[in-house]
Amino acid sequence: MTTYKHPHGHVFYRKMSHARPKIDYGEGIYLFDEDGQRYMDGSGGPLVVNVGHGRSEIVTAMAEQAQKAAYVHAIMFTNQATEQLSDELAELVPINNARFFYLSSGSEVVEGAIKLARQIQQARGENGRSTIISRYQSYHGMSLGALSVSGRPGLRAPYLGMLHDMPHIAPPYPYRDPVSGEEAADRLEAAILAAGVENTAAFLAEPISGASLGAAAPPDDYWPAIRTICDKYGVLLIADEVLVGMGRTGKWWGIDHWQVQPDILVTSKGLAGGYFPLGFVAARHDDVELIRQKLGDWNHGGTFSHHAVGCAAALATLHIMQKERLVENSASLGPKLGQMLHEALGSHPHVGDIRGRGLFWGLELVEDRTSKRPFPASRHLAWAVWQRAFDNGLIIYESQGCADGQNGDLLMLGPPLIVTEAQLAEMVAILTAAVHAELGHGG
Repeated sequence: MTTYKHPHGHVFYRKMSHARPKIDYGEGIYLFDEDGQRYMDGSGGPLVVNVGHGRSEIVTAMAEQAQKAAYVHAIMFTNQATEQLSDELAELVPINNARFFYLSSGSEVVEGAIKLARQIQQARGENGRSTIISRYQSYHGMSLGALSVSGRPGLRAPYLGMLHDMPHIAPPYPYRDPVSGEEAADRLEAAILAAGVENTAAFLAEPISGASLGAAAPPDDYWPAIRTICDKYGVLLIADEVLVGMGRTGKWWGIDHWQVQPDILVTSKGLAGGYFPLGFVAARHDDVELIRQKLGDWNHGGTFSHHAVGCAAALATLHIMQKERLVENSASLGPKLGQMLHEALGSHPHVGDIRGRGLFWGLELVEDRTSKRPFPASRHLAWAVWQRAFDNGLIIYESQGCADGQNGDLLMLGPPLIVTEAQLAEMVAILTAAVHAELGHGG
């Protein structure tokens, strides 16, 4: 494997032992380091770079807005970029007459969504409703509130004494838990009754599981059943589209695959294509207005909320996606990418499952296909394959813990939506070589 020098400056990073090359520039689906090494961005970073690197249209839009007014406080002012972006997004989100609140990250919009759900219930006169139910093997962000509703044991462990723990239910996971969608949804009803209907504010979940379960989609009867249960008990439905929104799965929003309307929808990652840290909380106009009438204000905020430069970046990103029909490209290339992965690795004895929608696909690695037994976590297999691919010029996304919270290795592809079929074929070839290098060819 390639050995990279550790930086000797004053920066520290999340992964302390991983040295990293210094990137010089990016163009399209490629990044180039200062030594001239080219990397195919097969995951858009962590599923962020929807429209590719080096888009001058976005840079220009940001510069023009910054020249006009780089920062205005949202308590005091509005701005054209934020208003126009909201008008255009209202035509796309699966919430009738939506209103938008902009923050700086996925963690922040999830934090905002659970606070909004609480205050909607208060405005309805349901003052006891403060419990947020979510799912195991999920990830919703790194703030303490978002970690409280996340289901990743490894990320929660150091902070358990600081979290306000919330109820979790088992996720729909067809590979390891092949029940019907209605059976999986019944777990929510049981959790609501256990917590007390009068205490339950909302159910929060990813429409298609992100990094924790690697593109695991539920059975088709799951989300309609969830919507029915939420309506039955007056529980708000929050769709976490931070990763799977903005065209990633071949539709604008992951929940669109089931034509279900959430009460609140959040996204971040691809909203501004990685050019600016930005996300939003979307909610029904009637619920926002109810808060205004009954409570006066929404008790939440952020110094950089509704940022004019960020919204200009998001608006330019949105226009690129529409002009270049990138959601349609994701939908068209998704089955082709799936076919490539199945042909290359579908018969490998250590590839247990290949799953995905649009341009988001996951491979679950197992020690034994028959029993679906995962490799031991101590092997760090997904990271080892990631490193092999990285050394050969391909960036993928990896995760560990899908099987039981600790064990279970995932490899994921989620390239910029501008990718071509030929580029996907090259990515799959490099990924396949990396799997073979770590696990053999499997006969």
